[in-house]
Amino acid sequence: MNTETADIKAIEQVVATVERAQRAKDVEGFLALFHPDALWTTGHGKVLIGFDAIAEFTRTVLPAASWEGEITYEAVHTQFLRPDVAAVKVRQVYHSPEGETEGAPLYVMTKQDDGRWLLHACQNTAVWAG
Repeated sequence: MNTETADIKAIEQVVATVERAQRAKDVEGFLALFHPDALWTTGHGKVLIGFDAIAEFTRTVLPAASWEGEITYEAVHTQFLRPDVAAVKVRQVYHSPEGETEGAPLYVMTKQDDGRWLLHACQNTAVWAG
């Protein structure tokens, strides 16, 4: 397996962990995916700068989140900007009895010295029908 293929698989695992953490409302599992200097913009446009702001928001919102059905995340495109920086387009779908709603997050991820990929600059965007 070449390095790029291994990195894509590792990135896909991060996206799968986002899905698992969201489903389980696992705050600490979700936060473990972030770089200390991360930037996160929520689907509603709230800008969170730095790990502490992301952690405070996540610890407040994720445990109280409620939805019917399940959430799926899929890395649909990975573009390496450098060997240690990747832009990852994600398809996020909320499956509910009323139908599906979709998000289109963009994760800019960085590869750490230990080989782990972390979320570094992320924008979560709702997909509007119409």
